[in-house]
Amino acid sequence: MSEVVAIPRAPIAPSGLPSRILIIDDEAAIRESLQTLLEMEGYHAETASTGAAGLSRLDDSTYDLVLLDYSLPDRDGFSVLDEIRSHDLQLPVIMITAYGTVEKAVQALQCGATNFIPKPWDNEKLLADVRGAVNQRRVEEENVQLKRALKQRYSFENIVGKSEPMLKIFDLVAQVAPSRSTVLLQGESGSGKELIAKAIHLNSPRRNRAFVPVNTGSMPADLLDSTLFGHVKGAFTSAIASKKGLFEIADGGTIFLDEIGTMGMETQTKILRVLQDKRFMHLGGVREIQVDVRIIAATNVDLRQLVQEGRFREDLFYRLNVITVDLPPLRQRKEDIPLLVDHFLKKYSDENVLPLRRITPEGLRPLMSYAWPGNVRELENAMERAVVLSTSQAIGADLLPEHTVSRGVALPMPEIRPDMSLFDIIEDCERRVITDMLEKCSWNQTEAAERFKVPLSTLNQKIKRLNIEIRKRRAEAS
Repeated sequence: MSEVVAIPRAPIAPSGLPSRILIIDDEAAIRESLQTLLEMEGYHAETASTGAAGLSRLDDSTYDLVLLDYSLPDRDGFSVLDEIRSHDLQLPVIMITAYGTVEKAVQALQCGATNFIPKPWDNEKLLADVRGAVNQRRVEEENVQLKRALKQRYSFENIVGKSEPMLKIFDLVAQVAPSRSTVLLQGESGSGKELIAKAIHLNSPRRNRAFVPVNTGSMPADLLDSTLFGHVKGAFTSAIASKKGLFEIADGGTIFLDEIGTMGMETQTKILRVLQDKRFMHLGGVREIQVDVRIIAATNVDLRQLVQEGRFREDLFYRLNVITVDLPPLRQRKEDIPLLVDHFLKKYSDENVLPLRRITPEGLRPLMSYAWPGNVRELENAMERAVVLSTSQAIGADLLPEHTVSRGVALPMPEIRPDMSLFDIIEDCERRVITDMLEKCSWNQTEAAERFKVPLSTLNQKIKRLNIEIRKRRAEAS
């Protein structure tokens, strides 16, 4: 008989899950007897004839229980038990020996054994001990998984939040991730759309394939087409060689199309074809290329409004809008700010090899009252700055950007009319805040963006969406 023997089939335990048991004993008759007994009860049993072989099994596989002989040819069972405990404190181990003294039983329990059974054993008692140990193991594992789930519920793939809107998003992401459906993410710049897209990808069957993010709003139309679909040599003046597009690179994985509302109509048509037929052609090419890519799109503008204005294809909108995830701005989930602050302080303390920084109550107070027009991205930038400038572990208001404290941007309440929706009220507040800052900066968008701690492109998008810049400059020109 070989040193290690495995039962070729894995019975299902009464609970519905296979229970794996490892038997370590130097006597072939004992191993076979235990194996048969456990198999009849629906367990999956594997055997090893030495301590070294048993430890090797434990390194290679996961078990619910170990039946361990006290006397082994290469080492005693207690030393094997010590080594098992050094790697897994929770794995139940039942010691079995022909030398059933009280002293050895006490010693086995002191060394971490779950129980101690003398040879010859009573089958019913042994099976009762096995059932009890396996059930206890499962209860402990379920508790660990529950604690892990509760911990991850407030931090899902680096997305931090405990507010009701974010918990709903965590649940929605977990539900839609395993599917093949297209997802549309809607939310202001800096609200975490790319993080949500990554979370969907990482919790999907495509997790081991490429995740390819594309900021479609940062490229001119001809460059965007070449970037997405690739080109053949000679397709245009600078095409000195053929090049794969990002859809090919993302084949089998996920492509994230950010700021899709800025995409030109011609590119929209090509994206629609990929969604419908999973096919496209290189620029200048004649051969169709087939890909299997999940598309996640994101927008910080109202695509329905763009459809009504004739600037976005209606058929593409409905293709993208299979599952919609609306990300709330930070000002609507302020209970998440303390969690986010702690998360970013830990992140940048670690990155800068500094003792963990902590926010003081005086430092947190202005963060809770500030409007955060740049959303989570703006908060992250503020916390990185505070860590870099700090000389102690306490982060106070003196280390925060000036505009968040002395020049904090409060949300001026508009005159609320009966016909105004919540969206209208929030949009009006945002318009007033940005207009007020632009006026303070003499309508210098670069200075205003710096004071808001957001990229200039983000501020320009908001100005354009709210029609602030166009109206003001027309007035100045007149």
